[in-house]
Amino acid sequence: MTEPTELTQGIREHLGQFSLHVVLVFATGLTIGSERAVVPVLGRDVLGVESLLVVGSFVVSFGVVKSILNLYAGKWGEEYGRRPVLVAGWVTALPLPVILVFAPSWEWVTVGNLLLGVNQALTWSMAINAKIDLASPDQRGLAVGIDEAFGYTGVAAGAWVTGVIAGQYSLRPEPFYFLGVVVVLALLLSVFLVEETVQYAQAEGDDDHHDANLPFAAVLKRATYGDRTLFAAAQAGHVENFVDTLFWIAVPLYLTSEGLGIAAVGVVVGVHSAMYFLQIATGGLADRVGRRPPVVAGMFLAGGGVLGMAFVDGYVPWAVLAAASGLGMALLYPNLMTVPSDAAHPTWRSAGMGVYRMWRDSGYAVGAVVIGASMEFVSAEAAFYVTAGLMFVSGAVVYAWMEETHPEFGTHEPPAPAPDATSGSQPATDD
Repeated sequence: MTEPTELTQGIREHLGQFSLHVVLVFATGLTIGSERAVVPVLGRDVLGVESLLVVGSFVVSFGVVKSILNLYAGKWGEEYGRRPVLVAGWVTALPLPVILVFAPSWEWVTVGNLLLGVNQALTWSMAINAKIDLASPDQRGLAVGIDEAFGYTGVAAGAWVTGVIAGQYSLRPEPFYFLGVVVVLALLLSVFLVEETVQYAQAEGDDDHHDANLPFAAVLKRATYGDRTLFAAAQAGHVENFVDTLFWIAVPLYLTSEGLGIAAVGVVVGVHSAMYFLQIATGGLADRVGRRPPVVAGMFLAGGGVLGMAFVDGYVPWAVLAAASGLGMALLYPNLMTVPSDAAHPTWRSAGMGVYRMWRDSGYAVGAVVIGASMEFVSAEAAFYVTAGLMFVSGAVVYAWMEETHPEFGTHEPPAPAPDATSGSQPATDD
């Protein structure tokens, strides 16, 4: 009898499918980036929104839905496979361009961002899990770094392209025609070219280790507070998204109020986003030096860059400090995500990463409220002080509690399982 073919992992061995998922995560970034330059201005200049808290409402709706769906996307990816969840994410985005073109009020934009949150959760979760499935264990940092680098390059490119279109034509409908083309093409690629990858995770996890096949409730507990290292990663992911929210909402408003022209503001924000491409290097760096050093350094560097922006004045200093905060984000962002991928057993790795991504992306919603309230009721600078202070506190928690999770030289030991957690989803029974 012929032995079954072993499922070999490795980026080079699966370069075609891996590259396809890079293209799709770039499209995911383009989708959210298409909103960043145009939608806040659309709200102010076309739909008559004046309150900073109301402007932030579309980020709140996005963050709440994306965080919840991240949790279930990981679970669904284990149960149904990566490809069906990926396709569902792109189907969900189909109405979004139509809503943005015809929205008669800001409430419609907020509802549209619910769909954007679903799209981002399902498509980006499956893109990263598929890359980790295909990569070998010693390439996880590189795989995550490539994913995040191209995803956030898509965010920057989407904001730039739609900004140019809006400048040449109008705030709508033309920029959202571009968005519609991106969504349709990504859906077609997902339906006709993407192959399933969950079998690689299943083969990798085909053993009797006590950590295998944890029920979902146990994964939620483990990845939230049952393991100090995973808790440190989850809280850091939550807080670091305050920085992304700050550059989404507060930085353009603050810099224009300080007299900087809109084109220069675009450069400052763009410099910050452009630094995210360095994740392609910082993810690979963590494969060599471990996850913990770049995460700790990134938390303090990003916080310092944000804090410094409130103390300087001028185009060049703002751009330099925006770049510094972007570099910090590039150091921490992919490597925080690699921590749960290292610490989780392959049979529940997708679900464990979904829990981390839930806590991380709920930072969009909480950050939008905190930053909007700080600017509305205190001052524009207060949003920078609060964000930087939280980054420093969160970085201290990482420094104190996060152990190294690198598969070769990590020091992290998972907590002992509960007596009924080793039997998978089967309930404990009495003899």
